[in-house]
Amino acid sequence: MKTTLLMAALLSGVVMTAGAVSAQPEQRERPDFATLDTDGDGALTLEELQAAGEARFAAIDSNGDGALSAEELIANANAQAAERVAQMIERMDENGDGVLQADELKPRGEGRNVERMFDRMDADEDGAISAEEFAAAQEKMQERGERRGGHGNGHGHGQGRNDN
Repeated sequence: MKTTLLMAALLSGVVMTAGAVSAQPEQRERPDFATLDTDGDGALTLEELQAAGEARFAAIDSNGDGALSAEELIANANAQAAERVAQMIERMDENGDGVLQADELKPRGEGRNVERMFDRMDADEDGAISAEEFAAAQEKMQERGERRGGHGNGHGHGQGRNDN
């Protein structure tokens, strides 16, 4: 039972992660100060910040027509998703075979312990999560996301969350 529950939780986490990769607003690595300070004078000007935005737009505008088509935006999103997936495999691929097996997708760290998560969701401690308990847990995750300033999409995505 516990193995089945653990596998179901892990698989749903992978599905939600894949959905997040395609459904979340673009999340890119933020440039550091030195990258933005193009003239290297130790200060950022409005022009430097605007130039960074224009460069990003130009990089996505693959045909150079000054407009972003759906195809260009999709290509950019797919490239970013592919990069995140490659990083995920690199980070989690314990046996180095280039793919992720179920045992490599096990929870990492105490804060992601599936049994602890299950126990928190099972409010009446009957060994099962009812639809009401599931909805309450989703609402709680949504509220946490909103307090963190995130989008609060109810999927529990994000880092540094506190599972109290």
